[in-house]
Amino acid sequence: MRPWALLFLFLPAVAAAGYPSLQELIDKTPEGEALVLEPGTYAGRALIIRPITIDGQNKATVDAGGKGSVIVIKSDGVTIKNLHLTNSGESTNDLDSGVQVRGNFNVIKDNVMDNVLFGVDLQQSSNNIVKRNHISSKEDFPLGQKGDSVRLWYSFDNKVLDNVTENVRDMVVWYSANNTISGNHTRNGRYSLHFMYSRYNLVENNDYVNNAVGIFLMYSDSVVVRNNHIAHAAGPTGIGIGFKETSDLTIEGNQILYCANGLYIDVSPFQPDTTNRFTDNLIAYNGIGIRFLNDWHSNIFKDNRFVDNLTQIVVSGGGSANRNHWEGNYWSDYEGFDQNDDGIGDSPYELYAYADRLWQNEPYAQFFKGSPLLEVLDFLERLAPFSEPRLLVRDDKPYLRLLAQNERPASPEKQEAKPAVEQDPADLSNALDQLRKSLEN
Repeated sequence: MRPWALLFLFLPAVAAAGYPSLQELIDKTPEGEALVLEPGTYAGRALIIRPITIDGQNKATVDAGGKGSVIVIKSDGVTIKNLHLTNSGESTNDLDSGVQVRGNFNVIKDNVMDNVLFGVDLQQSSNNIVKRNHISSKEDFPLGQKGDSVRLWYSFDNKVLDNVTENVRDMVVWYSANNTISGNHTRNGRYSLHFMYSRYNLVENNDYVNNAVGIFLMYSDSVVVRNNHIAHAAGPTGIGIGFKETSDLTIEGNQILYCANGLYIDVSPFQPDTTNRFTDNLIAYNGIGIRFLNDWHSNIFKDNRFVDNLTQIVVSGGGSANRNHWEGNYWSDYEGFDQNDDGIGDSPYELYAYADRLWQNEPYAQFFKGSPLLEVLDFLERLAPFSEPRLLVRDDKPYLRLLAQNERPASPEKQEAKPAVEQDPADLSNALDQLRKSLEN
């Protein structure tokens, strides 16, 4: 876009708002200098094309007047902090946002963004930090029409840290690699975190509660998902963590509670000769602990805790989940003994599927799952099934003690792998890591 066209776009916003122009102050700020705003409200739709810092001191508001994005960054090395950004436009085609980022090594931190369609939108942008922002979308919009809190599109080596988002649609990572999503809190959204065609990302220590879906990974290989808390994805399509045609995953140390489906697995792992590894996860109080959408294979479930799910495992369309590897998991419905007191059941844990279970064959009957009537019917089916039951899961070494996370002694393999796990996959070099640490502070 030509300079005169940009000027044409910005001037009407200033006139309509009646506030001092943030753009004029930006234009007067030398490269590399800080613009510290006095308390008050400033007219937005501001464009930044050189590295500067804007500090609102938690007392300055930038209002876009309902048109376009509040701030657009087309530079490297910009810092936006301590601002209240509000009243963006409503265009999904233009991705009207609190902050649009089209550059590298920028920092967006400690801002409040409300009444914005999208929060922070990054396109083809790398090595940026989005940290400690509070983001909410257009309050009057239906959930599906709200924008995303943070949107990564073909963007690499970014960090999205410790943000609080609510009443937004999704947080999305599409066609992006080597990003870190950590310490974020999301409430009342659709997808807390949605991956598409994005590899080698790290997702850890996030808190996702009361969203339609916790985390969904589609066609996104080699992602590490660990130590996240996901709860109350309880709608008709509620899912704690979902997987579609996704391979070489590490899913460990997560808590998945009170969801319609704890894990939802569809043709995953997809790539030949790969596995998905599920370890030390707590899957508890869900309607279905794990729903396999088909008879699939090559998932490894070890040292997980399946506690009081109404149904532990379901395989849609028949088949079995026993082509996966199950070892050393705790099952709250295990009915065996431990006579030698080694903490492992003397007999395998076995879970069977009964072909005549009403609630599995009639979707509408799932509403009544757990009611006295259906529980009596399920008991009678187990007592005298009309057909040969199908073995769903066999765990030869069921663990009998419900331990707190990390209480179980680590295996030698885990101890050896620990340094590699602690290494941040989003860091390119020691020099880059030092630069990031200075920016984060």
